[in-house]
Amino acid sequence: MFYHLLYPLHEFFSGFNVFRYISFRAAGASVTAFLLSIVLGPAIIRLLKQAKITQTKAQETRLGLHPAHAAKAGTPTMGGLFMVIALTISVLLWARLDNSYVWMALLATLSLGVLGFIDDWLKWTRQNEKGLQARVKFIGQIVVGLGIGYFLWRDPDIGFLTLPFFKNFILPMGLFYIPFAALVVTGSSNAVNLTDGLDGLAAGCLAMVAGTYGIMSYLVGHIQLSDYLNVIYVARAAELTVFCSALVGTALGFLWYNCHPAHVFMGDTGALALGGAVGVVAVLIQKEILLLLVAGIFVIEAGSVILQVGSYKLRKKKLFLVSPLHQHLLYKKWEEPQVTVRLWIVGFLLAVLGLMTLKLQ
Repeated sequence: MFYHLLYPLHEFFSGFNVFRYISFRAAGASVTAFLLSIVLGPAIIRLLKQAKITQTKAQETRLGLHPAHAAKAGTPTMGGLFMVIALTISVLLWARLDNSYVWMALLATLSLGVLGFIDDWLKWTRQNEKGLQARVKFIGQIVVGLGIGYFLWRDPDIGFLTLPFFKNFILPMGLFYIPFAALVVTGSSNAVNLTDGLDGLAAGCLAMVAGTYGIMSYLVGHIQLSDYLNVIYVARAAELTVFCSALVGTALGFLWYNCHPAHVFMGDTGALALGGAVGVVAVLIQKEILLLLVAGIFVIEAGSVILQVGSYKLRKKKLFLVSPLHQHLLYKKWEEPQVTVRLWIVGFLLAVLGLMTLKLQ
């Protein structure tokens, strides 16, 4: 909005020319999202407490969770509400609203946020941990992913599979790109949801992944830089830098209230929405495979659940004391802040490695 309202005024005052630059608007989006989260947080947390939309003892002591989680009962959940609000307002203020990629990322985020909100609402009204049936939630995610895939399949700039380290590998996927995009978005959304089990863990990792994909969006959307790095140029991708920067600010603003001991949890409202947002950006800039590295913590957390279930069904034996991985580490006598910070460190290193691969094409 600022671009469309204020940039044209540069003809009268040159200072308004700054709204032309993506870097300036990205910084503004990040700061705005952070401040909105800080401002909205206390009010929404207070409303959630008054409405008693909190974690129940059943949710925190269900089979497999570390006993220390029982102390979290009574903490407000559904804090993803102010995350989604802050992200949406920030993007609408700072991004170019004539960019279809921005709208696709934002609408997908809101759609998954609504799905997560319904799940959280049902958990609260039923006072148990089940919420939406897993099948219904999964179908909802798939529908959103297929919609995105269809939109991108019709886009001539999208629909290619590239691999890190293989500069000449460009595989047109045609119609198969639709289910592939749905797989990426659904997987990313669920992976963040599974990681959201310790104070600050998911939010901190989200900030790192979003920041990394913000840098990638700028590079992929810059014709000279993409040519220099020998990566596919996607004409409208650079504007996603603003979206990703807003996502960073949102995650950091939420972390302000979610760091140990947490005053609020994001719930499925935030986890499904923002996890899906990362997947959508990865698809839009044609860096889907890199998501496995950059979002490595989310992948490891989701992978630990898949391996645990598979091992138990096939061998009747567990690979971990309990899954996801962060719960296993708690049972290994790691303190919760230790688990969170150490996984942050690993996540940061994986993000740096992801950026390094752009030079190693």
